[in-house]
Amino acid sequence: MRDNASEEDSLGAQGQAAARMTRDEILGRLRERVVAFAASRMSRDLAEDLAQDVLMVLQEKYARVEALEELVPLSLQILRFKMAGARRKMARRGEAGQIPVDEIQLADPAPGPAQYAERQELASRMARALPQLGERCREIFRLKLLGKTFPEIQQALGVESINTIYTWDARCRKKLLELMGRRSLP
Repeated sequence: MRDNASEEDSLGAQGQAAARMTRDEILGRLRERVVAFAASRMSRDLAEDLAQDVLMVLQEKYARVEALEELVPLSLQILRFKMAGARRKMARRGEAGQIPVDEIQLADPAPGPAQYAERQELASRMARALPQLGERCREIFRLKLLGKTFPEIQQALGVESINTIYTWDARCRKKLLELMGRRSLP
C-alpha cells in the first residue's frame, strides 16, 4: 500500500510541475517523447518529420487540451496513425525495400586480374596456333578480322559457291581450337 501512495504522490508532484509549465515547454518535452517513440520503430529522419506533424495536429485541432496527462496519450495515438499512414505511403511508392544510393556497390566495368590473365593466356595460345594453320585458313581469318562478310570473302578468294566458304570457315575454326587445346572460344 505504501508503494501505491508514493507513486500517487510522485504523479501528483509531476502533475503539479506540469501545470506550472507553459504550453511551449510541454510541447517541447512531448516532442522528445514522440521522436523517441517513432525513432524506435522508424528511421530518425522520418521520426522527426512525424513528430513535427503530430505537434502541428495538436496545435491546430487540440489547442484546448492543456494537461500533460491528456496530451501524452493523445499525441501517441496521433503518432500511431501518422506512422501507419507513412508505412502505407512507403509501400505504395515501393520505398519499403529500397536501398540507399550510397550503399549500392557497383561492379568495376574494367576487367579484373583474373579476366586479364585469361585473356593474355588465350591471346598467346592463339598467336602460337595461327602460324600452324594453312595459308587458306589464315587468309579467311585475316579477312574476317578486317570485317569482311562471307560474300566478300568468297569474292576475294575467287570461290564459286558461298557454301564452300562456310565449310572452310567451320573447318578452320575447328582446326584452330584443336591447336589451341580448347573446345570452344568464349
